[in-house]
Parts: sequence; structure tokens; C-alpha cells
Amino acid sequence: MTEARRLRGHKATVTCCIASRDRPGLVATSAEDGCVCWFDMRCKDVQFVMDVSNEPISSLCFNSGNENIIYVSTGKEVKCFDVHMLAENSWKPLESYNCNKEEINQVTCNSKSSFLASADDGGEIKIIDIRQQCVFKTLRNGHTSICSCVQFIPWRPWEVITGGLDTKLITWDFSKGRPSKIVDLGLPDMSSGSKAGQCFNPAFVHSIKVPDVDMLDKLGKICVVARGDGVIDVIDMESELASVRPKSSTKSRAGIHSVSKRSLPAESGVADECGRKWFHLDYSLGGHTAAASCVAFSLFGERGKFLVSGGNDKLVKVWDCSRCLDPGQPGGNNELLHLNINLSKKVNWLCTTPAESDNLVVCDTTKVVKVYTVS
Repeated sequence: MTEARRLRGHKATVTCCIASRDRPGLVATSAEDGCVCWFDMRCKDVQFVMDVSNEPISSLCFNSGNENIIYVSTGKEVKCFDVHMLAENSWKPLESYNCNKEEINQVTCNSKSSFLASADDGGEIKIIDIRQQCVFKTLRNGHTSICSCVQFIPWRPWEVITGGLDTKLITWDFSKGRPSKIVDLGLPDMSSGSKAGQCFNPAFVHSIKVPDVDMLDKLGKICVVARGDGVIDVIDMESELASVRPKSSTKSRAGIHSVSKRSLPAESGVADECGRKWFHLDYSLGGHTAAASCVAFSLFGERGKFLVSGGNDKLVKVWDCSRCLDPGQPGGNNELLHLNINLSKKVNWLCTTPAESDNLVVCDTTKVVKVYTVS
């Protein structure tokens, strides 16, 4: 592993990064200084800096259909900017949404560029209709603590999946505004934390990621979860959603929250009588020894071949997705971990780019963004 490239432009801790898919090498980063920095990997210095807010920026995302449009969450607000329309030193937003009652942790846009979702500290998720420029639905009474992350499910156009610091992973039908499935990762049989060496933090959900549509043929309809106990869960979402039972009794409702441990080939996977499939990337497989803070699929090379995770153990881990999904391959669990990158600080966020080099961007708890090349 070569020495990290360093991107300078922020004056405080970097919090988030996103990479363009249409223009390989274009990266936007945010920080607690309230600024968004734009970098072109072909150039040495920051291209320009947007002074967006007096408050820290928690999250960024592109408009899926037009990457000139960027959404920025700061405090309780989501701001929308058209980068091509920005005049120098004039960062007036196209739109501004003040819908959330508490501070926003993540904002994301669906694949059709029709909806935004913003998850906040109060456990609520606002679904914003981009075309009508108004709140479409408020998702509440699911999380009992901070909702830390949200993702649209591209193969289910009216559903989102959220995770929170109540250890719950919730799938919502946002057309109806109610949960369709709740899984509590804090239950004893949902955790591999009993293994020697695994940290004993609660299984808070810090980050979730689902594949893009063009990755589905390779990866299937999965969801990856970064947990507070350091475990990375790889979940077969279709078998999980298929396990939802008729709500005819309280007992049946409680039943959908548990998974009985019947071992899959690698002992780190579990399945229940309904065929639900999970795979735990934990300490015993070379995983994180402190809370896992973020996950991303690789955009470089064969898209989705690798899963990248970062954690509070100051490590970035690159996993071979194909071996996670098919543990029966030659080499087995010994070759799940493709690469280990040691940092000097905890990881806040990371993303990958479609380029052959400078394709892994890492935001740690410093003001300098690190860039690595993974092959």
C-alpha cells in the first residue's frame, strides 16, 4: 500500500465525502467548518470551497440524475445547490428544506431523483418530494433513539431502510408511512459478539448500504450494516422481507424480530426456518475491534466486487464481496479480507471512486482527507 495522498482545504474535522460516478476523480467533501470542498484527483489543490453554513455539515449526496445538483445537510436543514449556477463567494441554495425537528444525520436521494430522505436525532425520517418541493411523508414511531442512517431500496421504489442507535434496522413503506419490517440487532441471537475478541459495545447501527441497480446481478438484493460492536452484517434482504408474517397476533409480530442460529458454511452466517440469510464479518474473520462507522461498495474495477468498511479502531478494511456471498469458494474465510489499511485516527466516513487509482477516499477525525489506491 502506497502512502496516502492528502487533500487539504478544510479548517475542521472532515465528516463526509461523495464521489462522482459520471466524472471519475471528482470528489466533494464536507466538514465541521460548514464548508464543502471540491477536488479533482488530476489536480493537486482544492478546486473551490463552498461556504455553506455556520454549523457543521453532517451529510452530502448528489442528485442521482444530475450530479450538478448536490444536497447538503447541516443542523436541521437540507440545502440544495446547483454547482454550475454558483457565483464565486455566493453560495445561495436553489432550495432549502427545514422539515426535521432535530439535527439531521444523513440525507440521501433515490435513484429516480424524485425523493430525498433525511434521518434525524429524534428518530424521524422525512421523505421530501423533490419535484413538489415539500414533505411527502414523515416516518416515525419506529426508532426509539437517534436514527443515524437511511437508504432507499432501488428494487423496491416505495421503500427505505433505516438504522438507529436503538440497535434497530427498519424497512419502511414510505407511501403508507409505516414500517414493514423491524429487526432488533441488539437481541442476543442476532449478535456474534459472544466470540472471543469481539468488542462488547451495543450493536448500534451506524451506517447501512444497499447496492446500486447495476450491482444487483452480482451482489443480489443485500443490505450491509456497520454496527457499534464492530461487526459488519451482510443481509439477504429479500429472504428477510419474505419472513414477514401475517399480523394476526402479538406473538407473530414478536416472532419476526428473532433469528435462530443454524450455521451456514462459514459459521459466521445464520439462517432461520424461513430461510433468512445473514453473514457476520466479525473479529474472528479479521474484522473490526471497535465500532464500525461506515461501509461502501467499490465503484472501481468490477463494480461491487469489494466492500469497504471503516471503524473506530483506526482501520479501513476491504472485503471480497464474492467470498462473503459464497463462503464455499476455495480459500474460504481466509481470503475474505482483501486489504487492511492502518490509519492514525478514527474513521468518520469513506467512499470509493470509479477511477483505477486514487479510488478510496477516507474522512477521519482530522481536517485532512486521505486518498488511497486499491487494486
